[in-house]
Amino acid sequence: MFQVRIHGRGGQGVVSAAEMLSVAAFLEGRHAQAFPSFGSERMGAPVMAFCRIDAKEIRLREPVMSPDALIIQDPTLLHQVDLFSGVTREGLILINSTRSFDELGIGEFVQGFHPDRLCTVPASELALKHVGRPLPNAALLGGFAAVCSQVKLESVFAAIREKFSGKVAEGNVAAAREAFEIVMKEREEAGHAQAN
Repeated sequence: MFQVRIHGRGGQGVVSAAEMLSVAAFLEGRHAQAFPSFGSERMGAPVMAFCRIDAKEIRLREPVMSPDALIIQDPTLLHQVDLFSGVTREGLILINSTRSFDELGIGEFVQGFHPDRLCTVPASELALKHVGRPLPNAALLGGFAAVCSQVKLESVFAAIREKFSGKVAEGNVAAAREAFEIVMKEREEAGHAQAN
């Protein structure tokens, strides 16, 4: 079973991100579940959502305590909330940021993680460009498809189109596509740098 924990703030589409990720997996013939974790959160308060993906029926219902992947929609949470609880060195970490892990102040923490499993993508900027609002969720799912084999980009597009319609859907698809391309290009450049 592959488990994802998504962190962000109220109003950023954290719950929608988990739902779209589960729909993308479901469209590929897998079992998936998505659910939020909130109390009396308000706009801007820290929010968490979870997604599980498996080849067989998922019976677990508790929060994801040991995620295989973390998607962080708001980097301002990095030093406010214990986002990394339960993440192992094999974990995948995807952060909505234009800055590197070192610039975000967590370079020391991620030493020992596999570099291919650490990624930043400017999801808010891409959403602003393509949708007109800085909601990073769909763009981050495009980045997730680039760093993780759990879902294909086409399935992410289909899930976005199932959640949204018209211009909003197509703007989010464009943001997800550009995020995917950015991550793939970064990985290609990192591969060349390691080869030399």
